[in-house]
Parts: sequence; structure tokens; C-alpha cells
Amino acid sequence: MGAELGNPQLLRYNRQIVLPEVGIEGQQRLLQSHVLLIGLGGLGSPLAMYLATCGVGRLTLADPDRIELANLQRQILYGTSSLGRAKTEEARRVVEDLNPEIRVETVAEYLKGDLLREQVQAADLVVDATDNFETRLAINQACVESATPLVSGAVIRMEGQVAVFRNRQKGDACYQCLFGAEPVPEEGCAETGVLGPVAGAVASVQAVEAIKCLLSIGNPLYNRLLLYDATEAQWRTVELVADEQCPICSSIRR
Repeated sequence: MGAELGNPQLLRYNRQIVLPEVGIEGQQRLLQSHVLLIGLGGLGSPLAMYLATCGVGRLTLADPDRIELANLQRQILYGTSSLGRAKTEEARRVVEDLNPEIRVETVAEYLKGDLLREQVQAADLVVDATDNFETRLAINQACVESATPLVSGAVIRMEGQVAVFRNRQKGDACYQCLFGAEPVPEEGCAETGVLGPVAGAVASVQAVEAIKCLLSIGNPLYNRLLLYDATEAQWRTVELVADEQCPICSSIRR
């Protein structure tokens, strides 16, 4: 299972290692894992921090944007002194301070085309923390084509959702099975608002689901959509069914 954990690692990850679902072997597996996190905004900020502190050994952080004042209400990776800086570089600085043992790589541009496919193929798992439909479809297609598991999340107003797409078994739904290929009328948080802690709640679930997938523990949200209504303090789960006519995944999984 790889090199033994040293005393500092045993201490750093102790609260996870004592979990029967994780143990020393599970922690070693996390340290050998590579996660591609796309988007470093309201979802990606807490995700980067949790994945790093839990000991995911290699993190690739992708985002083309710079930090603006309006980001600070929910994007907890950044502070006032970070304004104007590239999100990737500030995220790297914070994440490496949280856990200097892991390897952090950054991509400060839009992932698309060959670059997106290369980054997805290099990862053990992809976490989508982006905020537009076109990008999510492209990420989904790259993950389906490379059979890379995808943890998808979204948040707006006082609502959020999380789904996990295994992309490896016949009958599995993909992101496009759920939403189709036609552009969905999108409302941005600049227009409709978002409560910062709601983004944190959704990102926390994404982080947990990513770790479950990497360690093959529990019952990940495969073929299920988890919906969060913060106003009513309610979580509910919707079963997902693969679209037999889906242009992305139907032919690949036959």
C-alpha cells in the first residue's frame, strides 16, 4: 500500500486514521490520490481546504479568475489582502500552509478542449465546483470518456445540490442524463444572491463524497441527486436514471 506513515503524519491525520472506515491503509490511499478541483469560488474554496487537510496527496486547482471584493462573502480561501491576485496562486499559498506535505499544482486558465481532457485523464477523481452549464457539460463529457468519477455540486440562493457520477458501469447516469444538452436558463448569484454558509454546506458534502469514492467506502451518491433547502432545513434525495439516448454516455456504456 506504499510507504509507511511517519509520526508527524500519524499525528496530523489521527482523527481520520482512528475511523474504521479509513485506518492507516485508507490514509495511505488518500496520500497517493490525485484530485482535479475545477473552480475556486464559493464551493471550491472550502473544498480545496478540506481535501488538503484530509491528506489528498496531489491536488490540481484550476480557475482563471482573480479575487474581487464581492468574492469574500463566501470564498473563504481569500482575505482582503488577496484582492487582485490570481485565485490559483492564493489558493496554493493557503493550501500549502494548511498541509505542506501534499503536492499542489495550479492551472490559471479555462480548462477546455485538449487541456481539459489531459487534466481529467491524469486525475483519479474530478470535483466540479464551477458555476456555468456549458463548463459542467464539458467536464462531464471528459469524465465519461476517460471513465473518471465526477463529484458535481451547485449552489444558489438558499439551495444546493450534489451528485456523484461513477462513469464506469453500464446503466450509470451522467450529468447530461440529468440536465440534457440544451442550455439551462441560469441565474447567477450576483443577480439572485447566495448565502455563504450554504455554499460551505454543499462543498462539505462534495468533499465527503470525494473521499468516499477515493477510499471505496460507504454508499456514495451514485445515480442520486442530493438536494438541500436551507430555508426549510431539509435534505432530500432524488434517484437518477440513465438516459438511453444520451449522446455522451449511452454508446460508451453499451
